[in-house]
Amino acid sequence: MQEKYINPFTDFGFKKIFGEEANKDLLMDFLNELLPDRGRITDLTFLKNEQLGVSPVDRKAVFDLYCQTDTGERFIVEIQKARQKYFKDRSIYYATFPIQEQAQTGDWDFRQTGVYTVAVMDFIFDEDPAEKDKLRHDIQLMDIETHRIFFPKLRFIYLEMPKFN
Repeated sequence: MQEKYINPFTDFGFKKIFGEEANKDLLMDFLNELLPDRGRITDLTFLKNEQLGVSPVDRKAVFDLYCQTDTGERFIVEIQKARQKYFKDRSIYYATFPIQEQAQTGDWDFRQTGVYTVAVMDFIFDEDPAEKDKLRHDIQLMDIETHRIFFPKLRFIYLEMPKFN
């Protein structure tokens, strides 16, 4: 019997392993391990990964994986093989789509559920030399003076895979 392997660092492999209904338990386990402090994900639904702009001339976004938990939180999960000059900017832009889609017409109080972006990167950020051994970046909005988290419902996790042994 010939052995078969799937490379998780390709779009096909990543989506095959984490993006299919039959394997959604793998994605839930992965997200629960990355974000243990936000509560356990017990179920999720895969959503349409192509997001259109507000008007036909606006830029669209295509996520590798986009899902929603049973509590309404949204997760964008990306595999990024090649270095992209403005990857941080792109991930911030992508996060605006799940934020905007929570808007309700009529009388809305602006309350939102969490939006999380997880980027599995097969490259290393060009960062501060003091962070040369840091393989996980966990980013949130915070008050610069007090270092208190200002808004816990928006979070970005970047994993630099070349730093893992």
